[in-house]
Amino acid sequence: MRLDGKVAFITGSGSGIGRHIAQVYADAGAAIAVADLNPKAAEAAAAELRAHGAQAIATPVDVTDEAGVDAAIARTVAEWGSLDVLVSNAGIQIVAPLQDFRFDDWKKLLSVHLDGAFLTARASLRQMIASGRGGAMIFMGSVHSKEASVLKAPYVSAKHGLEGLTKVIAKEGAAHGVRANLVCPGFVRTPLVDKQIPEQAKALGMSADDVVKKVMLRETVDGEFTTVEDVAQVALFFAAFPSNALTGQSLVVSHGWFMQ
Repeated sequence: MRLDGKVAFITGSGSGIGRHIAQVYADAGAAIAVADLNPKAAEAAAAELRAHGAQAIATPVDVTDEAGVDAAIARTVAEWGSLDVLVSNAGIQIVAPLQDFRFDDWKKLLSVHLDGAFLTARASLRQMIASGRGGAMIFMGSVHSKEASVLKAPYVSAKHGLEGLTKVIAKEGAAHGVRANLVCPGFVRTPLVDKQIPEQAKALGMSADDVVKKVMLRETVDGEFTTVEDVAQVALFFAAFPSNALTGQSLVVSHGWFMQ
């Protein structure tokens, strides 16, 4: 699977899953716009890609800022003349029982996951239509796009919403050669997940080790975390697939935690 001559805009790519997807895409020949809320992280990731011979720019952006998203996409197109792949990966996590969940936190989480996906998808779709080249959109869902867990009401709601958005874009984008698909990882050992472990331990009244073994990995077939490499390879497959035969789909990458 190659992306030679393609331009990819990847949100949340200053660290974690997004940063590894950027590395895999660059290795496959793509030019990378490293989009991240943290300007220093974006520049560090872009510099690392350039040091390994890739074309990369840092595009600091708040995915919930309409004007900022439009400007970041426009800058990417101005740099390389096109936009071929969007990876909507930016996300946050806040956990609490529903009765204790602050409305501001609910709105913040949905805004990053859903508003951010909508804004980046809309800006990207406009460019892909204008270019006549079509493109691919990959959204970062979760096993929680398919089922629920306690303490995660807004996260589960947002990830379910991303599956619906993916399907709509697949239908609307087809006439323009634009595909949309959803990657649904299980737990990946990133800073976002590491932060959850003590939070869930406190909320559930159990040890951190038990949260990992009895909550996060209990339903897997082998007791293993999904890796950033696992997720990045699926994201590469969706980006490089050559036709509309694969669009509007979701693929769960979870060591068997959820089986469709």
